[in-house]
Amino acid sequence: MPLILSGNVASATAAAYEVANSCRFDDGSSTEMNKTISSTSTTWTFSCWIKLNPTGTNQYLASWDMGSGESLGIGIEASTNQLFIYTTSTAAAPKLYDGKLRDPSAWMNIVIKNSSGTITSYINGTQAETSITGTALASGTLRIGCYTGSNYFYDGYMAEVVLIDGTAYSADSFGEFDSDSPTIWKPKNVSGLTFGSDGFYLDFEASDNLGNDANGGTDLTEANLAAADQATDTPTNNFCTMNPLDNFYFGGTFSEGNLKIVSDASVESYPTSTIGVSSGKWYWEIKVASSGSDRDQIGIGDKVADNTDFTPISDNTRVEMYYGYTGVHYSGGATTSGYGDAFGTGDIIGVAMDLDNHKLYFSKNGTFQNSGDPTSGATGTGALAIDTSPADGVYYAVFANIHNTGSTFEANFGGCPAFAITSGNADADGYGNFEYAVPSGYYALCTKNLAEYG
Repeated sequence: MPLILSGNVASATAAAYEVANSCRFDDGSSTEMNKTISSTSTTWTFSCWIKLNPTGTNQYLASWDMGSGESLGIGIEASTNQLFIYTTSTAAAPKLYDGKLRDPSAWMNIVIKNSSGTITSYINGTQAETSITGTALASGTLRIGCYTGSNYFYDGYMAEVVLIDGTAYSADSFGEFDSDSPTIWKPKNVSGLTFGSDGFYLDFEASDNLGNDANGGTDLTEANLAAADQATDTPTNNFCTMNPLDNFYFGGTFSEGNLKIVSDASVESYPTSTIGVSSGKWYWEIKVASSGSDRDQIGIGDKVADNTDFTPISDNTRVEMYYGYTGVHYSGGATTSGYGDAFGTGDIIGVAMDLDNHKLYFSKNGTFQNSGDPTSGATGTGALAIDTSPADGVYYAVFANIHNTGSTFEANFGGCPAFAITSGNADADGYGNFEYAVPSGYYALCTKNLAEYG
């Protein structure tokens, strides 16, 4: 189920340390960073913030060679979604820690410290109940985003990645509970920590050098990462993505930070976004990277298509769609002919949703259809009407393909576009990175905007 207002919403309103950037890792592209280290310290700390895609396979956040065929890995176990520590000596049964890491809509902090011969883990500031025998750093290759030997790649976002060489810090050196919402764990400024000879700090603020060590040490080498993988989706401003957990009927394949989705063929269902809203004015873009016979629909939905309540798109009264094949407005089997132009492969559809006036507008490659004017307010020039009583209490971004050939959709909610942006447009508060201009009064779907306008 999507979380309606997920992530660090409270921390977005409190005066606190702000994280500017993250980095998007994609297992299908074998993305990683690596660095040769020489330290043999028996005392160390690793910390990172993650927003993941549960892929159904083991994923490694970090790993390093320990010499003589030994290695250590910090990862997420596929079947249980638990944090684990892997060493060669625990190969038959890697140590699983309490707590599930499976929410693709929220940022989480992982801290692992090695001190006095014991490894201790923390998840969002809370210490795990069990520990294992510690192990030293060793001369060799340290990798971020995969296991040694370059496999078991991580899929999702990372922020504030830190390795401390020579000091064992607890979780409160990297985060703190919000004073207004004490169940929310938020980042702290780590620049004053002692990093040691082989420690480093990745803040991902240099798009042309994502492996830059902000602490001033030797940079990490990037593999299969590009400037486009720099994101403004961070633990202090959580952006909407599509939700891979809402995939029961849709059966799609999610990648690129849950923003690139390949639909299954012959499936009349839709995925929903991780953020649903009931008020405010919001804008996002969906690109049809490849189309299954142009039978694509892009729009909004007010109900998750779960395993207890599902109606095919052709009869679904809970969606409002712009139909690529003919350009009509499609809603529950009823169509509005002459609504807009047909669209297909390569086209970018903008969605402007006005929940204050219950109006919906679609643009094709920057031109709003049906002579629509999203700034017309209650007049609703060229708008489609939105039900004032959504089934789930909120509306989600949705899309679908209704043909026997699958389509590839690339979503852009502003935090890290899945497709190349040639112009660059933000909302009035400076959030988002869109191909086309954001209509006046509309905002990107992120927690900072939700706190003010949602």
